[in-house]
Amino acid sequence: MSMETTAILPELLSLNTGLPVNVEWDGKTVFTGFIKKPVPHTVGISADGLEQDGQGDLKNHGGPDKAACVYSADHYPWWSEQMNRSFEAGAFGENFTVSGLREQDVHIGDVYRIGTAVVQVSQPRQPCFKLSAHLERKEMILRVRDTGYSGFYFRVLEPGQVTAGDRFEWLRHEGNGTTIADCNQVLYHERGDTPLLRQLLDEPALASSLHKHLSKRLG
Repeated sequence: MSMETTAILPELLSLNTGLPVNVEWDGKTVFTGFIKKPVPHTVGISADGLEQDGQGDLKNHGGPDKAACVYSADHYPWWSEQMNRSFEAGAFGENFTVSGLREQDVHIGDVYRIGTAVVQVSQPRQPCFKLSAHLERKEMILRVRDTGYSGFYFRVLEPGQVTAGDRFEWLRHEGNGTTIADCNQVLYHERGDTPLLRQLLDEPALASSLHKHLSKRLG
């Protein structure tokens, strides 16, 4: 559903940041910025990401196409029921805990205003072992892939200031209408050269690293 026809705009329920620290997981020390905590004040966001935020693995995380990680709080009740535990904002390593903006409703290339910044959807969040480490459940990577509850990334088109409680204003769409759910289908449930893969690779706003990775399937 396009945001211009939605009566209640999606909301930034919690703004979460965190700098990299060392954590112990599976007998190893991991340097990670996965641990995010809510911040009550206004924070600047630019192409480099949020102020007071960072990543431990700069090869696979961060950068202009991954300036902010977004996760829908709409999924939290399901996870709580499945895992018999409660979740606080930022539990999935996200910078933006939001209402709405679920994977089946968000498209590569969607552009939003949030606070005074303008952001654009660039790719799904691809879960790694740090999610399992943080939630202390080794099966989390497979469960996120199976459910499609991945979250996604924003790039920043216009830097600005954001605050918890800001609402997302849908501005425009740039692309062919491929949803984040479609992307997850290509990433985890399809193999080889498929029509959906071709459609995804034709998205002008798709993150360059993911485009390069998926292009290898064309042989």
